[in-house]
Amino acid sequence: MTTIFITGANKGLGREAARRLVELGHTVLAGARDPQRGEEAAAAVGARFVRIDVTDDASVAAAAADVAEHEGHVDVLINNAGVSGAHGVAAEALTGADVLDVFDVNVAGVVRTVNAFLPLLRKSVDPAIVNVSSGMGSFTHTHDPERAEGQVVAPVYTASKAALTMLTTQYAKALPDVRINAADPGYTATDLNGHSGPQTVSEGTDAIVQLATEGRGSGTGRVIDRYGAVAW
Repeated sequence: MTTIFITGANKGLGREAARRLVELGHTVLAGARDPQRGEEAAAAVGARFVRIDVTDDASVAAAAADVAEHEGHVDVLINNAGVSGAHGVAAEALTGADVLDVFDVNVAGVVRTVNAFLPLLRKSVDPAIVNVSSGMGSFTHTHDPERAEGQVVAPVYTASKAALTMLTTQYAKALPDVRINAADPGYTATDLNGHSGPQTVSEGTDAIVQLATEGRGSGTGRVIDRYGAVAW
């Protein structure tokens, strides 16, 4: 079985992915910013809590050092931590700070975490990174009026997920020794959408769990949801 590190694992998709992966027999490290919530979530699912704030270089480095000391390596890194940003703000009222706050977590946070954890991943015989993106960043989905993604106007969040998907494909080219893919959970009931999504949190983790557990040679630079490849 593998050692898997998940950011943003104290609730929602991250917590459910941790629960499912522990149930499958994997060693799961549940990363979260808030120590109390992180400890509680990790204890509930049978994972080990590691504090990490993906917006803080020192915190990310400390998390990697913690894992290096205790587990010695990581087989799979799941970059799940994410924020939706300001709600109900008109496009013309958005500020640069609004954009930077979201991109700091959803994009720069992934860069920080990947950089810090690469040495640990490269100690694995089959290292993999799973970035939790969204169909909300897909040109195809957001231009389809029949889909939920086509009904939402959220400029900053959607832009951050489009950027994360491109970051995934570029990392896949730049780091050929690591399998790097993105998961689109679909419209899932979580805090990010006020629990309005029609999918359960378990259904929302299907693509994440698939990418985290598939074998060597499964491919890199892909984006999938629970039904298969996602058009971008």
